[in-house]
Amino acid sequence: MKETGASPARPEYRIELDLRELSQLFNTMDPAPFPEKDLDSDAEEFIVSWAREFPLAAPVALRVHLHEFPAGVEPQQLIAQGVHHYFAYRARLTRLELRRLFKEGRQTLVIGVGFLLGCLMASHVLPRTAPGTFVELARESLTIAGWVAMWRPMQLYLYDWWPVRQRWRLHEKLSRMPVEVRKAGATSKAHPAEGGG
Repeated sequence: MKETGASPARPEYRIELDLRELSQLFNTMDPAPFPEKDLDSDAEEFIVSWAREFPLAAPVALRVHLHEFPAGVEPQQLIAQGVHHYFAYRARLTRLELRRLFKEGRQTLVIGVGFLLGCLMASHVLPRTAPGTFVELARESLTIAGWVAMWRPMQLYLYDWWPVRQRWRLHEKLSRMPVEVRKAGATSKAHPAEGGG
């Protein structure tokens, strides 16, 4: 991985991928034609893991060092379209996941608030008795149960949504990143997915 500064305020980070041949970038089991093929899982993990190391708001570029250029095919446009298409698809899926998460949050919030109110009302209906009695224990149990029911909506709204939103923003950024393809040196050792140091 190399890092180059486009400007002092907004540096451009570059991910470097070393491939022996074009097929290492795409999932060979996917029957879809180029550039609709899915990326190879190792290549995707490599790109995403490096992109996560950089500030989310900072621009990032991908440079692919390809050792064997396919005959009769221009790899620059093919790879750029394939990478952009794949991460745009992943961004759409992640956005749908975020919407589903918020929908679930709204549903659980309505259920939780309703159950909490029911428990609090029931606890107030019970007669006041001395501490330690069965009625007092039931009142405390209803109060605790009502607040426990709020655990799921609070988890969704406080913790679960923002990692999904960050993943969506990352996929959006990768779907628009500049992609450059270079002919790798014939004497260099090739690996399926390796970043430049």
